[in-house]
Amino acid sequence: MDSGKILLGVLAGVAAGAALGILLAPDKGSSTRHKISQKGNDYLEGLGEKFNEFIESVTKKFEEMKENAAHMAENEEAKAEKLEAKAVVGNNREAHPAK
Repeated sequence: MDSGKILLGVLAGVAAGAALGILLAPDKGSSTRHKISQKGNDYLEGLGEKFNEFIESVTKKFEEMKENAAHMAENEEAKAEKLEAKAVVGNNREAHPAK
């Protein structure tokens, strides 16, 4: 899923929760504001954790892709060296045919 959609969904959930908290609050205003502030901080912490997990996931995928590219480059380099060696052997045979 697109990370932008996830972030938008989380923010919408935070806003909806805050609105419901205000509407259904049995406590006085200062107590309600404190609870809303605390919930907002809790949601921000959770969002920060999710963001860090997302960054770690992207970093891990990037490192895996980098390693795969390095292995592929090594394999292709080895193939090129083998082909070059075959070409040298073939050129030597043409230059010095067996008698």
